[in-house]
Amino acid sequence: MPVTRTPARSPPPQPAANALIAALPRKDRLRLLAACEPVSLAFAQVLSPPDGKTRHVYFPTGGFISLIAVTNANTHIEVGLIGDEGMLGIPVFLGVNMSPLEALVQGAGPALRISTAAFRNELALSPALRARLSLYVSVVHSQLAQTAACNRFHVVQARMARWLLMTQDRSHAHTFSITHEFLSYMLGVRRVGVTAAATALQGLNLISHERGKMTILDRAGLESAACGCYQADRDTYARVLGRGPALPLH
Repeated sequence: MPVTRTPARSPPPQPAANALIAALPRKDRLRLLAACEPVSLAFAQVLSPPDGKTRHVYFPTGGFISLIAVTNANTHIEVGLIGDEGMLGIPVFLGVNMSPLEALVQGAGPALRISTAAFRNELALSPALRARLSLYVSVVHSQLAQTAACNRFHVVQARMARWLLMTQDRSHAHTFSITHEFLSYMLGVRRVGVTAAATALQGLNLISHERGKMTILDRAGLESAACGCYQADRDTYARVLGRGPALPLH
């Protein structure tokens, strides 16, 4: 008697490690993933210079990227942060092939990369992708506005606490590499101000910082020390996109 064999089934597709891609319908998600290539982001790598031509769109899946405003005096300040909740390439989505901001890798790790031409093709094929990215643009616009107000009105210590929390959310770790020099670059303040703020937070037993390693010791306390901009950012993500950057495991 012949044996009837059940055809082998393909394993169900795994959700994408990037939240924007994971939220797409299965057909759109798989087509977009097929058009992407995995890349490894290196710390301090410049993915796009200010006003340079954009060649690729990035969806971080482990690494994270800072958006840096560079002034005519060649001073720098971070105005946005992109982790696995978002994407680098909003100007391309809006039909512009360059950005006024520098994209600098702050956290090394994996990402998915797609050429601008292939990305535009996906936009044409997927109303769901266009709709999701429209919501994401609204969230980033709010983050940029929140950061501008934060940089103008809040003291360095509160701003640093906010920045450390945002970085921890995207690194998914309690310890990450950072120097006072790099913090000065990100926050747009003199190194002496960064050192004073870090010393104050360390004195409260909220963080530990030595030999280029930053450890969050008391997340709840750090949230209390941060300005309200941190929670405002998370609330905007949750309200518009249904979730924010994933909190680190305790």
